[in-house]
Amino acid sequence: MSITRRDIFKSFLPKKDSIKWQEVSFPDIASGLETYKKPWDESAVRHLLRRTQFGAPVAEVEYFKKHSAKKAVKELLDTTVNNPAPPVNNYNDDKVTDEQVPLGQTWVNATNNSGMLTGRRIRSFKSWWTMQMITQNRSIHEKMVLFWHNHFATQTETIRHPQFIYQHNLLLRKYALGNFKEMTKAITTDPAMLRYLNGALNTKKAPDENYGRELQELFTIGKGPGSHYTEADVKAAARVLTGYKIRPLMQDSAFDPLRHDDGDKQFSAFYGNTVIKGRSGKDGQQEVDDLMNMIFDQPEVAKFICRKLYVFFVYSNITPAVEQHIISPLADIFRKHNYEIKPVLEKLLTSKHFFDVANRGAIIKSPVEFIVNLCREYNVSFPAEANYMSRYDAFEFMFLRSAYMQQNIGDPPNVAGWQAYYESPAFYKLWVNSDTLPKRNQFSDRMVLFGYRTKSQGDFVGIDLIAFAKSLQSPENPDMLIQGSVQYLLGTNLPNDQQQFIKTSILLSNLQDMADHYWTNIWTSYIQNPTKENKTIVETKLRQLYKYLMDLPEYQLC
Repeated sequence: MSITRRDIFKSFLPKKDSIKWQEVSFPDIASGLETYKKPWDESAVRHLLRRTQFGAPVAEVEYFKKHSAKKAVKELLDTTVNNPAPPVNNYNDDKVTDEQVPLGQTWVNATNNSGMLTGRRIRSFKSWWTMQMITQNRSIHEKMVLFWHNHFATQTETIRHPQFIYQHNLLLRKYALGNFKEMTKAITTDPAMLRYLNGALNTKKAPDENYGRELQELFTIGKGPGSHYTEADVKAAARVLTGYKIRPLMQDSAFDPLRHDDGDKQFSAFYGNTVIKGRSGKDGQQEVDDLMNMIFDQPEVAKFICRKLYVFFVYSNITPAVEQHIISPLADIFRKHNYEIKPVLEKLLTSKHFFDVANRGAIIKSPVEFIVNLCREYNVSFPAEANYMSRYDAFEFMFLRSAYMQQNIGDPPNVAGWQAYYESPAFYKLWVNSDTLPKRNQFSDRMVLFGYRTKSQGDFVGIDLIAFAKSLQSPENPDMLIQGSVQYLLGTNLPNDQQQFIKTSILLSNLQDMADHYWTNIWTSYIQNPTKENKTIVETKLRQLYKYLMDLPEYQLC
């Protein structure tokens, strides 16, 4: 049996010839980091957009088709991104009233945190974050915010301070395409991280090794073949990091010299037997710079991050050839540019390897991607900003669906992030199981069949199927409608007999001897005379068509 990377989903189907993925090894892809140029067609554009943004809406594909791959990536990596307006109070009701923050005003500077307010503000934050992804600009920025959230994983359930959670998200936004070394230092003293990994409890009298360990194991050095730091290095790093505390009322962190261990810190041969000289007083916080310099002098840092970027944007299987011809050269670029993220992404995303046909449609969408892609590719409309109660309600519905599918933004399962990005050999396949696959199908079916009505105002949030069909070329032609829909939603071609089945059973109502003009007449009648009756007939057919397509295994891939 010939197996391709697009066959990845078959392992979940109840067939006798289901693939045993632990026994499968794909041949190496020969393409490397040389610049990709042609063909710059719809397939290449969709692949780039689905990996770098959330989904590939028709209008976005048409826009980027006019570019080259190099120009498209350059625009997607544009770093002139301003912070969005902050989340607001959408949570007042007959049970809870925020005395400090009026309805519709932001709570991010409020000082009155209580149990009830904290939980509701966190939900407001998650709704707000979901809003940013669905309404994103033409940029890779939102995808990178999610990438770094998975890398520097924190949990709102543990932090339990909405303002710190929001500030942490802003920090990810600030450095998303910036300097990784500067980002790591900022994360180290970030109030949310200090609370999450006990950094605020780390003192000279009671050293806490939690952050010192994860800084090396998960955030910088990793656990790759070149990672040989020791347990003594963890203890020494913890001593360097003593002295930081959280100031909840001021909503920041600060260095307290009295809590800092000012003795010398000895590191292992892996770090060249470096000794970080102890400092007293306010100078103690300079030891963090020494720690960062020591860690980032290790070549393994660049390789570790480049591997994670590869898994996130390209594919999960890093073969020896990929390590040699993709990861190592990217790591060299990373170090050459002093850990600037943008040059690495630009090289990877403009490469022949990234655009290799074998890498297209080979990743199972995460729950966030599944939901946000659907909303963006169908151009789902949401309540206006002025109607913030209903608007936040709609985005809350979306993030809760993702949580039900086992990706709860703001709350990955642990400090390592979601298993689908690191658990070998399964990786992305962990997103889909007997619990989550039906929930995916139920969500897409609901959005096609009857959508969602917001709790506060009853506003409709769903797919305008007729508008989507109109965005395709020649929707009055059943073959063109099916082909266009398949290309945009599945990113591939279906066998001719399957497309013929779809046309006959859905658009032609199983009338075997019925010519194509049956659908053409239905569509044209509606366009010329959009009565309620004609609209119902067209929408019924389109609901059946798009429900069928989104229930296919291929719709789970990007």
